[in-house]
Amino acid sequence: MKQYPFLDLAIANQPYIDELKAAACEVIERGRYLHSTQTELLEEEIAQVCQTQHCVGVSNGLDALRLILRAYKELGVMRDGDEVIVPANTYVASVLAISDNALVPILCDVSEETMNLDTQLLQQLITPRTRAIMPVHLYGTPCWDNALMQAARDHDLRIIEDNAQAIGAMSPIAGLNGTFVTGGLGDAAGISFYPTKNLGALGDGGAVVTNDETLAATVKALANYGSDRRYHNIYQGYNCRLDEIQAAMLRVKLRYLEHENDTRASIARAYNEAINNPHVKTPNIFDGMKQIWHQYVVRVENRDAFRAHLADNGVGTDIHYATPPHQQPCYQDLQHAPLPVADRLADEVVSLPIAHPITPDDAREIAAIINAY
Repeated sequence: MKQYPFLDLAIANQPYIDELKAAACEVIERGRYLHSTQTELLEEEIAQVCQTQHCVGVSNGLDALRLILRAYKELGVMRDGDEVIVPANTYVASVLAISDNALVPILCDVSEETMNLDTQLLQQLITPRTRAIMPVHLYGTPCWDNALMQAARDHDLRIIEDNAQAIGAMSPIAGLNGTFVTGGLGDAAGISFYPTKNLGALGDGGAVVTNDETLAATVKALANYGSDRRYHNIYQGYNCRLDEIQAAMLRVKLRYLEHENDTRASIARAYNEAINNPHVKTPNIFDGMKQIWHQYVVRVENRDAFRAHLADNGVGTDIHYATPPHQQPCYQDLQHAPLPVADRLADEVVSLPIAHPITPDDAREIAAIINAY
């Protein structure tokens, strides 16, 4: 029986293996493992992709968001107890970054159509303590519209994008600075280079992108023990640096990011065209929007039976995410409005294989298995 693995990173990285080995050897032989050329070049290249003026490489995606919020606190934009609106359907890291800074996460329910933050609910959640909105471009689908921008303008709020899953995605609506690429739409954005991402490291890594020079400088200092120069600590900072090996790995894979995103888009189209089962709801493909399909997520009511059917036919699956942040033990005391859509998604979502070596033909074969369910 043919096997369709959900994700095998060794296979996924095989096309780049010789370039990755050469890049690693170059760093090892050069003898500079932090704060050197590979990180500087990667920062320039990521800024170009996101169409921002500044990029700071950091240790991971969670730290990227944590550092943005901490920097805003150091700059006097936020203080303890202020509120940040965040979608309820997201990985827990989005919320952790807020609470870790002694800020209050305000959970917003999500849209049935996009599975992203429902921007029509924003105005009713904003209070005098609200300081920011954190849209999450979940699964690689941009979360950006006029309602989001209007809410931010009306109440002088920062927009901090969680771009962990969407580097290279594009909104059909321009952002605050006139560009369309996620990461460059709002005031600042956090990016994750976790190994499973479309642009994934061979360990961990992340980045902060922004057009705000002061914010970028503050993030850079905070990520390096709070220092603006050697042995001169202006903040009580962290050790959240990106290392040279990972920067070198990412620079190799960045050359293929557009191809990776386009390939995933072709697989997503094949799934959508071929899946024809009334029990399975496929995700929407939006005209004029570039979705980069970090995950391809369907919805089905009897999820366990569905996954078992696929497993019996050699198809690997995963769930993103079975337990949303507000259902996690660490947030059991978090107050929030009813979140019916997020709760329903948590019970229904199933991620299908979409990464290399899966092809559009494989997607059609998997669709046939799904149609027989």
